Amino acid sequence: MQPDARVAAIAHVIQLAIAPVFLLTGIASLLVVLTNRLGRIIDRARMLEAHHVSATGEYRRVLSDDLTMLSRRARLVNWAISLFTLAALLVCVMIAVLFVSAFFTPNVSRIVAALFVLAMIGLIAGLVSFLREIQLATASLRIG
Repeated sequence: MQPDARVAAIAHVIQLAIAPVFLLTGIASLLVVLTNRLGRIIDRARMLEAHHVSATGEYRRVLSDDLTMLSRRARLVNWAISLFTLAALLVCVMIAVLFVSAFFTPNVSRIVAALFVLAMIGLIAGLVSFLREIQLATASLRIG
């Protein structure tokens, strides 16, 4: 391949990689939201655990229920973080495959398509986990 053709091929690959980079930005934003939620859940659980030691009767049962709910929420957030991270890794591999394909002639369209579909499945599953955590948080809300 001539030097001009290589530069053109790399420029084309960079153009193709721009959309996945925006996808990575969106995933990163979701990861920030989720890590903040997980931090708040952990802080709240630690505070309730400190009160749980000295609590008695009905108050102790309420604290136990709250701790159980926080544990469920933390697991869901952890799953969402794991799935979003997996999706981001798949997008990164997809971008790398696109760049490698600029230097070699193999047809990588199926590999890129498979990586993209797997990344979308990870995102969908992560969003479902996030939605379930939001539902649990709302259901456990007690005002007053």
